[in-house]
Amino acid sequence: MEERLEIISETQDYLLINKKSGIIVNRSDTTNKEKTLQDIIDEKGLIDKNDPDEDFKKRSGIVHRLDKETSGLLIIAKNSKAFYSLQNQFKQRFVKKTYLALTHGKIVPDKGEIRSSIGRLAWNRKRFGVVAGGREAITSYEVISNFSFDPELRTEGQFPISNEILSYVRLFPKTGRTHQIRVHLKHIGHPIFSDEHYAGRKTARADRKDLPRIFLHAEKISFNDPRTGERLGFESKLPIELKNFLNGLEEIVTN
Repeated sequence: MEERLEIISETQDYLLINKKSGIIVNRSDTTNKEKTLQDIIDEKGLIDKNDPDEDFKKRSGIVHRLDKETSGLLIIAKNSKAFYSLQNQFKQRFVKKTYLALTHGKIVPDKGEIRSSIGRLAWNRKRFGVVAGGREAITSYEVISNFSFDPELRTEGQFPISNEILSYVRLFPKTGRTHQIRVHLKHIGHPIFSDEHYAGRKTARADRKDLPRIFLHAEKISFNDPRTGERLGFESKLPIELKNFLNGLEEIVTN
């Protein structure tokens, strides 16, 4: 795995990185054979190991997470004071995030809000869904554009639906539940392209012949500087593999 981190911004209190797709953020019992972002942080000495706070060091300063295949902006606190400041900002919803996704189908209306509680599925504890008694989850969205596959460029049989419309959408999660955006888009009938967990096995298998990662990118983030309180905002461009995939599609105007 490429261990060089793309640092977008760095102060004495935090690192803001542009995480690549394919990197697992947190260590766990199931990742003992794969190097994680947490391992890289510890090996490179990116946080203050002399800080007395054990919880901060145990988490390697990681305040939030992105799924393995999701790319984009991620904050790492370098000391416990910044760690708890940023953690509190997430809890108070002061941190604002924006994602880009490509979904199956035409999303209607082209602007809206999804309010559906999310929890673990009883029959598969590694997956999440909209369930009664789950935690509150809110995601706003706006459709940027719609695309169709060019029949002359499409390999026969690769896509499950001929001339299917795809929606390129910007999403604004107001809460931070695990797999929230993925679950919410599936819930409204528009799973993310190449999502192995939530798009359905047959659809995801077909998608991944053309795009071997989920089309989900953490595009923007804003938060208060943990030392000065200044409001900061950052942006990450769409990765080249996602940009190239979009460029290979035909943009359409729908009625």
